[in-house]
Amino acid sequence: MQPYHNPELERLAVRLFKEFARFEYALKAANFHNGDGDAEPNWRNFALSVEDALTHPQSDALREAIKYMLTHPPKKQVIRAGALDWDTVVPNANSRADLVLLYVRRVRNNLFHGGKFSGRWFDPERSEELLRHSLVILEACLAASPQVREAYNH
Repeated sequence: MQPYHNPELERLAVRLFKEFARFEYALKAANFHNGDGDAEPNWRNFALSVEDALTHPQSDALREAIKYMLTHPPKKQVIRAGALDWDTVVPNANSRADLVLLYVRRVRNNLFHGGKFSGRWFDPERSEELLRHSLVILEACLAASPQVREAYNH
């Protein structure tokens, strides 16, 4: 099978990886972490801190991104009867912002762990929408959090 080459999707995927890595670093540097031990970001606490920005979006692009994520959420890759499959399970979230950011992380996880790409893009149109909207949401969260933005730009 020939690999499916889509330069725009590849550009978006690289951009999401870079932005996500930088964002997670900034979360930890801005004290959105789980305390001593493994250096892991605390996305739930961060979500609570940007709840207003994601509950009352100030731009059309952010409104559209959140609406898309909530009405067409990324699926979770699972193993069912020994074969790869997709599940529409809704993650356990504490708030709307937490749910939206859980979906952004799911997009990243699906991409990073090979759920969306194995030499060719699965459902390239949907993948592009999920990548674009995830980036819009991360950008809005960065704008809504001065301490994370400072660490991100440091």
